[in-house]
Amino acid sequence: MNNNENKPWLANYPSGIPANIDPDKYGSLVEMIDETLKKYGDKPAFVCMGAELSFKDLDTQADAFGAYLISRGLEPGDKIAMMMPNLLQYPIALFGALRAGLIIVNTNPLYTPREMKHQFVDAEVKAIVVAENFCKNLQQIVDHTNIKTIITTSIGEMLGTIKGSVVNFMVKKVKRMVPSYELPNAVSFKEALTQGKKFKIPYRKSNPGDVIALQYTGGTTGVSKGAMLTNRNLVANMEQIKSAIFPYITEGKEVALSPLPLYHIFAFSVNCLALLSLGCTNILIVNPRDFSSIVKAWKGYPVSLMTGVNTLYNGLANDPAFQKLDFNNMIASIAGGTSVTDTVAQQWEKLTGKPLSEGYGLTESSPVATMNPIDGTGRRGTIGMPVPSTVMRIVDEEGNVLPPNETGEIQIKGPQVMKGYFNRPEETAKVLNDGWLSTGDIAMMSEDGYFKIVDRKKDMILVSGFNVYPNEIENVLSAHPKIMEIAAVGVPDEKSGEVVKVFIVKKEKSLKEKEVIEFCREHLTGYKVPKHVAFMDELPKSPVGKILRRELRDI
Repeated sequence: MNNNENKPWLANYPSGIPANIDPDKYGSLVEMIDETLKKYGDKPAFVCMGAELSFKDLDTQADAFGAYLISRGLEPGDKIAMMMPNLLQYPIALFGALRAGLIIVNTNPLYTPREMKHQFVDAEVKAIVVAENFCKNLQQIVDHTNIKTIITTSIGEMLGTIKGSVVNFMVKKVKRMVPSYELPNAVSFKEALTQGKKFKIPYRKSNPGDVIALQYTGGTTGVSKGAMLTNRNLVANMEQIKSAIFPYITEGKEVALSPLPLYHIFAFSVNCLALLSLGCTNILIVNPRDFSSIVKAWKGYPVSLMTGVNTLYNGLANDPAFQKLDFNNMIASIAGGTSVTDTVAQQWEKLTGKPLSEGYGLTESSPVATMNPIDGTGRRGTIGMPVPSTVMRIVDEEGNVLPPNETGEIQIKGPQVMKGYFNRPEETAKVLNDGWLSTGDIAMMSEDGYFKIVDRKKDMILVSGFNVYPNEIENVLSAHPKIMEIAAVGVPDEKSGEVVKVFIVKKEKSLKEKEVIEFCREHLTGYKVPKHVAFMDELPKSPVGKILRRELRDI
């Protein structure tokens, strides 16, 4: 399927963006890591709370960490969980473990003990690097897993003696964010580095088809599953992301703000891999809900690139301190994870002078499948066009390919599509067929190849047999001047099967339910108008900032 008839988007690619990338540019992700860390030497690779880690020091420390893992008896193919917020320890542990031949299992630190146990048992995890804030939860379930090697770390451990001591004092004594725990065989991160310096990582070849990461999907539909991502998957997606931004940046000079957690597939592939390989300095934000830390980081470094989700961009655009910052260095802001509302996109562009480029992807596609061009030629309200070496199509319920402007499910084919779900052949067969990944996302494609998401299959509301998409309602209501945040869900109804309920965080206290309903009647057909309105102080969100509609439905 190389003929351009099936890729109408190629005609819209800006100058300098290739139709295809080489997914085999590196035989393994480690080859890319080795090349990059040596290439940029003393330049800062990651910054956290003002502490810098150069490419050169990251290289040395990753080696020590990987050697420590091998000295503990871990072997290539064993699984290691990474459970921490954005800290300098993350890239050190990640690159060290990959060099040692281990398979990465990124873990959300906010998981409950039950969720942790499921993931660690399912993935057959044998080792873990965990921030001590979450050790109490680990303590409760570790005996029910195969984990034998435990490396704990504190928030301040790699920030230098003075700053690290102050941060740890605040975290432990003042904010009491570290419950007491007992993990008798655990060692500290620094101790692991010290021990690891005595050993060497033996050379081993890693092949393109080797699985190097088990990235767990959110588990909103049934049980959480581990997507098997290979060297080739991640190398391909890294090259696809790079190809889309390379014409607009200066290699080795850019500074990227990284507020999304690196354990999340979006920041993992975009910030930790693709931007790093371009010599970017990544500014790690430990807690993206703390806007003051983002403002401080922005003042300290000439930020030119940023990744985020709709709720984060919305919050920052409405934050008085953030509004006063200098945006002269900005080249692009990239949004993913969930749909961007028109209002947020407009606000952000007005504030920074640069468009908010929405992209799209899934854990199962490593994740990036589409992007809007970052040069301003993108189309607001769409997820852009497929990235190089990627084909997408819209199909109906029977799997028939639909023409442009028809609504159906997105299917993706490309070198970034996962190998399958770990130990779940039946689940794999449901979503992978002849190389095509069925996404569960409902969308339409324009005649010239731009894709527009209508909604998630599972989020669709069925009102008297009519399909209602929450995104549409949220987009309309986000334009109301008195509304800060909005989420729409379906709730059971005797007459209609389901009706729409909206949950709103007010921007102005004077907002009343009647105003919301009247505003919707102006802009939406009758069956889409909410029957219930609930006002909240805040909406439940995942650590990445996705609004948790499932929790709202439970309410």
